[in-house]
Amino acid sequence: MPTDTTASTGQQPGKSGRRKGRKARLIVLVLVLALIGGVAFGAYWSISTVRASFPQTKGTLTLKGLSGPVEVKRDNHGIPQIYASSDADLFMAQGYVQAQDRFYEMDVRRHMAAGRLSEMFGKSQVDNDEFLRTLGWERVAKQEYDTKLSAATKKYLQAYAEGVNSYLHGKDGKDISLEYAALGFTNDYKPQKWTPVDSVSWLKAMAWDLRSNMQDEVDRALLTSRLGPKQIAELYPQYPYSRNKAIVQEGQYDELAGAFEQGGTSGTGTGGTSGTGGASTGTAGTSGTASGTSGTASGTASGTSGLDSQLTGLSDVLSDLPPAVGVNGDGIGSNSWVVRGQHTITGKPLLANDPHLSPSLPSVWYQMGLHCRSVSSACQYDVSGYTFAGMPGVIIGHNQDVAWGMTNSGVDVTDLYLEKITGAGYLYDGKVKPFETREETIKVAGGSPRKIVVRETNNGPLLSDRAKELVKVGRKATVDTAAPDRGDGYGVALRWTALQPGTTMDAVFAMDRAKNWTDFRKAAALFEVPSQNLIYADTEDNIGYTLPGRIPMRSQDDDGSVPAPGWDPKYRWTGYIEQDALPYEYNPKRGYIVTANQAVIDPDKYPYTLTEDWGYGTRSQRITDLIQSKIKDDGKISTDDMRQMQLDNSSEIARLLVPTLLKIDTGNKDVREAQKLLEGWDYTQDTDSAAAAYFNAVWRNILKLAFGNKLPKELRVKGQCLWVKPVNTTGPADEAEDVRECGERDPDQAQPDGGDRWFEVVRKLMDQPDSDWWKTPKAGTRPAAVNRDQLFKRAMIDARWELTAKLGKDIDTWTWGRLHRLFLKNETLGTEGPGFLQYALNRGPWELSGGEATVNATGWNAAGGYGVVWVPSMRMVVNLGDLDKSRWINLSGASGHAYSAHYVDQTDKWADGELLPWSFSDQAVEDGTTDKLVLKP
Repeated sequence: MPTDTTASTGQQPGKSGRRKGRKARLIVLVLVLALIGGVAFGAYWSISTVRASFPQTKGTLTLKGLSGPVEVKRDNHGIPQIYASSDADLFMAQGYVQAQDRFYEMDVRRHMAAGRLSEMFGKSQVDNDEFLRTLGWERVAKQEYDTKLSAATKKYLQAYAEGVNSYLHGKDGKDISLEYAALGFTNDYKPQKWTPVDSVSWLKAMAWDLRSNMQDEVDRALLTSRLGPKQIAELYPQYPYSRNKAIVQEGQYDELAGAFEQGGTSGTGTGGTSGTGGASTGTAGTSGTASGTSGTASGTASGTSGLDSQLTGLSDVLSDLPPAVGVNGDGIGSNSWVVRGQHTITGKPLLANDPHLSPSLPSVWYQMGLHCRSVSSACQYDVSGYTFAGMPGVIIGHNQDVAWGMTNSGVDVTDLYLEKITGAGYLYDGKVKPFETREETIKVAGGSPRKIVVRETNNGPLLSDRAKELVKVGRKATVDTAAPDRGDGYGVALRWTALQPGTTMDAVFAMDRAKNWTDFRKAAALFEVPSQNLIYADTEDNIGYTLPGRIPMRSQDDDGSVPAPGWDPKYRWTGYIEQDALPYEYNPKRGYIVTANQAVIDPDKYPYTLTEDWGYGTRSQRITDLIQSKIKDDGKISTDDMRQMQLDNSSEIARLLVPTLLKIDTGNKDVREAQKLLEGWDYTQDTDSAAAAYFNAVWRNILKLAFGNKLPKELRVKGQCLWVKPVNTTGPADEAEDVRECGERDPDQAQPDGGDRWFEVVRKLMDQPDSDWWKTPKAGTRPAAVNRDQLFKRAMIDARWELTAKLGKDIDTWTWGRLHRLFLKNETLGTEGPGFLQYALNRGPWELSGGEATVNATGWNAAGGYGVVWVPSMRMVVNLGDLDKSRWINLSGASGHAYSAHYVDQTDKWADGELLPWSFSDQAVEDGTTDKLVLKP
């Protein structure tokens, strides 16, 4: 049996509940933490007790089940490098070590993925659990484990679980973490054994946060309550292919591969040609989305007040769910790029990656190395990089031969379907079909179990069963003759590729042991969900890109941009694109590849529709421009050059707008004083920049005046109220009395968020100075505007007084960092509650440079404020010429212990743009080792 008596804590990435039931528990936790700190009963709740839960990192431990000794070497940041002589020993040790550092985080994550948060946190999480049980992540993960994964992968997952359970053996909750000690005062929860399915389930949670355009589907439908087709099209402009290059420019795909049929459908179809990325543009080959945004909406009731209610309910449910790795699917970005040896000082590739996710404490990433002492058929791994606590293997990183990075591809793998429900089932193709049903029992700490029935149509689970608002449908909505009678409501079902068993876990191990491009492409083909942009480099000076994923094909009548009629067979998916038919690129002549969530490939070069909702390419094109400027005249790029590119703060929207802003006569000396800040500004958003602070305030007010105040309440910030004309006015507009409407969205998810879609919206409107979008009424002493320049003047006035209120009258004291701050919150117990609890668990603030849609993507939501809502969650630069000269950094630290030296020991350096040495060779790791633990059989 293991002799280790120490333990660790981790941290869930999920959101704590906002309900009253949580408050009593939080009050108890404050008392507990006060006791722990020695405020009272200090003899028992002493600092030494706190430290006793920290992991043992030196000496020797016995670990039953090992076949030989395993070494765990940690550097001065607590980052572990594991050395073993067999695969099973390697992954068993990985499970043990991750549990040492972050088991509490792992435990909460698996409860979230399984819809079992109520078992830990009580009735406050029942609504979340009901929704997650309806999605059925754990159920699909079990099918995946039972039927899809290879025997080798199962062996690794079992070994990992054994390692976690060896750590847990003989320990009470209080021995594992402070959080368990606190929970013990309100319920009798005890950590259970880890299972292989717990690890697989986490992949579903990751896929959920990277689920592409589902929120855009909801938003476009909600917009129809106040905006017409032309206006919606202007808010979702075409992707600018001529200005912002797609990822694949010289690459290819197998034209003969085509598509394969999915079970139960007829024909494979072609999916149509791409609609150039603009969801409302009506370009050739799609279903005609300019008219289709409204046309599909009216045909499916998307333009109705009833659907507004329904989708608002869905949006509310989605925003309340604990995010796994992102901002509930919104704002997810990332940068990665690779440069071939012809352009580097080493003569070998350099590869950079920094995934953009919502900040969490601890960081969602866990750094580690997994090393076989001798790579052979018995022990196949020598890999280092980033993984998730709770999952074996390495997700992003490098081995001795190849390196790889990821960004979210954004391909459309989800569709919402309206369903005509009757007592006997749901309508499809003129007939009523029975639901597939299952009963789920939700255990509730401190309460009675809750039973729910999950109903599924042929499109997927009925999300509308989980919220009352989703069942209500308006009686006055206009529908065409093709739509069935609404009766007492349409339901909403979700079709999503991740709700089918897949092989992504196999892909992780296959990538970890890949030796060349052929191996890597085979591994990538297994990476079904979520679809990611994968970049590649190897020590032989090859670079590449490939797009994996299970990507659906739709009929000519459906572009996936708005909810579709589930009763109509022509809106069913027709198949999936074959892996060999997906775009890839290998050793392009230009010598580099950039992926930053832009379009994958120009639709004129590709026959299948991948999505209508790409990122708009602002970051990717800036990275491309930086690379081109560096290699011009045969210049060479260094590892530090790659780091500097990651920190680029340039604001592309400022570059567009500032020349016009400087031409405007503000008519006010105080506003003119602020306007002068923009003169000579180089558009960089450094922490100490007053110009960046003022410009971003102007940008925020431009968006609010031009767009935000004209959006329906479902998209505006919660609590921000306006007097507007009622939606269902039947008489002349000037006869209708204004009504007071208040926004309903959380600040970090409201619109307009100010991202590069809005850059493109404003760019196109700059040449239309008299557009209706530029008109805004008088407000108090603020003047009305009837054209672009008048609205810009109003925005500059409003921004001046907004910053006066926030930063003071003296503009010499203004800085961007004072507005743009990052708080790291322990997402389990530190997001709400009394101040002492937050003080104990949370950290910050950090004043940050960067901004929205910059390469240094410290994102903020312009509708909600200036605070940082998503970040480069880690940064890495891999040097294929000398792997020991690679560099990396994490957002927080290796540990989930709130009082550990490694809780946030990387954050200051991360905020300053520094990278840590990333040792890989045996000698380099040994030289950097400060603690060594030997695990013995």
